[in-house]
Amino acid sequence: MLAVKDLSVTYQNNKVLNGFNLNLEQGDIFALLGDSGSGKSSALRFIAGLDNADNGRVELDGRQLSVSGKHQITPELREVGMVFQDYALFPHMNVEKNITFGISNQPKSEQQARVKELLSLIGLEGIEKKYPHQLSGGEQQRVALARALAPSPKLLLLDEPFSSLDKNHRNQLVSQVRSILKKAQVTSILVTHDEDEANALADKVGTIQNKKLTIK
Repeated sequence: MLAVKDLSVTYQNNKVLNGFNLNLEQGDIFALLGDSGSGKSSALRFIAGLDNADNGRVELDGRQLSVSGKHQITPELREVGMVFQDYALFPHMNVEKNITFGISNQPKSEQQARVKELLSLIGLEGIEKKYPHQLSGGEQQRVALARALAPSPKLLLLDEPFSSLDKNHRNQLVSQVRSILKKAQVTSILVTHDEDEANALADKVGTIQNKKLTIK
C-alpha cells in the first residue's frame, strides 16, 4: 500500500537519514519514534511531498509519488492528509468551514453530509457552528483530524499531534484517535517522541537509529 525506499536526507549539512525503508498495508497505524533531530519529521515531510531529499522513492497504492528524492506528484494531488501539533485550524472559520476547507469544490449538500459523518466519527456531533476558540485543545485536535479525513485520503500523517496537551488529556485522546483511525480504515503514520503514546496508538512501532528505521 505504502512503500518508502532508500530515503536519505541531509538537514543543515547533517545526514539525518540514510537508507530509510518502510512498508505499510492498508489500514496499518504506524508510529515513528526517535530523538529530536533524528529525522522523524523529515521523513514525514518527504512522504507528504513538502520537502525533497538526497534520495528516496515513495509509492502509494501503486502510484509513484517520488523518485530519486524528487517529487513526481505535488502535495495537493497525493491523497495524503496531515495533522500538525498546533492543530492549524483557521480561527476565523467555524468547525463546519474548517472541515470542508479541502472539499469546497464538492456540492454543498455533499459537504454538509460529510461534516455530519465526520463529527459523528470523532464524537463531536452538533458543534458545526462553533469556532476553534470555543473548543478545548482535545476537541480542536479531533476537528483537525476530521478536516484531514474529509477528502478521504489514502494516507494520513500525524506530526506530534498530542504534544501540546497535558498528560491526562493526551492519554484520553490517544485512545480516541486510534478508534477513529480504525473506523476510518485509513493507513496512518504518527511521529512522536513518546514511547507509551506510540505503543497505545499504533499497530507497529519503529525507531530511527543510526539514520535507519528499525521496526520492533
